[in-house]
Amino acid sequence: MPRHQIRSPKSSVDLSTVLRDVDQLPADLGSQSMFGNDLPLEIEVGSGKGLFISTESVAHPEHNFLGVEIVGKYASHSAGRLLKAGSTNAIMISGNAEPLFEKNIAAGSLEAVHVYFPDPWWKKKHRKRRVVNETSVRNFSRALRVGGRFHFWTDVLDYFENTIEMIADIAPEFGVPIPEEEVEAQHDLDYRTHFERRSIRHQIPVYRVRYEKRVVG
Repeated sequence: MPRHQIRSPKSSVDLSTVLRDVDQLPADLGSQSMFGNDLPLEIEVGSGKGLFISTESVAHPEHNFLGVEIVGKYASHSAGRLLKAGSTNAIMISGNAEPLFEKNIAAGSLEAVHVYFPDPWWKKKHRKRRVVNETSVRNFSRALRVGGRFHFWTDVLDYFENTIEMIADIAPEFGVPIPEEEVEAQHDLDYRTHFERRSIRHQIPVYRVRYEKRVVG
């Protein structure tokens, strides 16, 4: 289902504390360079409207959060949500996550990587554009510390099954996928993402797993 059009925050709103363009980032992307502390760092790839990063950062002030969104208008919208929520431990990045994982994020430096409801790119010839692919899985694994988590949720069964098989083939350090159960929402925004809310409302199955990186002998 395509994204609905959204508006960026008004130009008078100062987003400088919660939004960075990918070209403004330090060569070493981490908690110290982005937040000036050494708290564990989690990254969400494809933040969309920013529901996850805004709620999770408020709920877990003991961690830092970076959201990466390739569509500029959505990155600005998510940054506005962070500002409204009063998040001081979260920043949105406008740009492509792939080069960041390849060049800017140190090995073993992340606590968690989150990918929720990525674009399925239905046509076979376009599947190389999927956010979760062989290259990104290897990059996520390299960036995660031992014991770090990779969360992957989708409502597309084909994407889910292909991803599970692919991870088993190329990333044995992730071990077996651990199912994550649906938690009943207590209010209208008590969902991990807007896509989760849409899927549940329309009774669309959601496939949820996490991986925990381990040492492979």
